Amino acid sequence: LYSGLAHVDQQQISISTELLRMEMLNIETDLAGQFNEENPMPQDSEFNAMPAIRVIMMPKDTNALGTIFGGVILSYIDQAGAVEAHRTVPGRIVTVAMREVVFHAPVFVGDLVSFFTRTTRTGRTSVTVEVTVEAERGQPGGPKAKVTEAEMVFVHVGQDGRPLPIPVRS
Repeated sequence: LYSGLAHVDQQQISISTELLRMEMLNIETDLAGQFNEENPMPQDSEFNAMPAIRVIMMPKDTNALGTIFGGVILSYIDQAGAVEAHRTVPGRIVTVAMREVVFHAPVFVGDLVSFFTRTTRTGRTSVTVEVTVEAERGQPGGPKAKVTEAEMVFVHVGQDGRPLPIPVRS
């Protein structure tokens, strides 16, 4: 893959990256139309006002196209979900499931990415957390784009790795 890129100069790569960015922003605009009265985009007020985590994306996290690897975003989703789950569950938790994740918009180097969370269900041994990911383009206060969302399930476990009931908080 990379041997074929040896003859490509930096200017061509920059132009290609900018064209990709423009095309992805067009796709992002098209996807924005998928939200309507029957399927509204979640509002920040439905989630914790402060994100569980915020990260400025760096060049080390990019793929060959100049966007951030989806796997990097998935890792941060897992971490943000765990932060939220620990608000409900003391002690050890493990990730059991991350339900379907669909990327609506790309993330670029320099974007400030926020991971908003909320607990949607607490069971006997598990807690379900919803994570919404939003990118501020270029710098804090820049235009915002909804990147993706995920529903995660965490289980409270003991030292032996077996599920434990979640203690009732007083």
